[in-house]
Amino acid sequence: MILYNLRCHKDHTFEAWFRDSSFYDSQREAGELRCPVCGSKKVEKAIMAPRLASGSTSEQTPETTPKASGPDETAVKARQALLELRKTIEETCDYVGPTFAEEARKMHYGEVEQRSIYGESSAEDAEALAEEGVEVRQIPWLPRENS
Repeated sequence: MILYNLRCHKDHTFEAWFRDSSFYDSQREAGELRCPVCGSKKVEKAIMAPRLASGSTSEQTPETTPKASGPDETAVKARQALLELRKTIEETCDYVGPTFAEEARKMHYGEVEQRSIYGESSAEDAEALAEEGVEVRQIPWLPRENS
């Protein structure tokens, strides 16, 4: 297993474990890596400081002992809020999948009844909807915990 520091194009950094470097490469090329903060698929390796063994068997002094770092409290709260938002959306809105842009457009022009929907669309489709006056929002879609 190998641990990489990763960074998205919006400069969010995070860590991820991979079986080996070729597994990271294949997941990146397939677009399977996503930033846990913003959902971006534009993810690259970030610079990492290597952990080198000193060769000494003596114990480290308290000044040099690495401190265990837990998750940032703000990031934990933000992640929890996004997971709650996902749950609320799934419970109260209709999933329309990849036909999101088409369905949103039909509702905007009065061809079908208004309702709350969610799904997927390309960046180009989302931009076109916004230009037509259709209100859409992109939400980072975090994977469910324990799924």
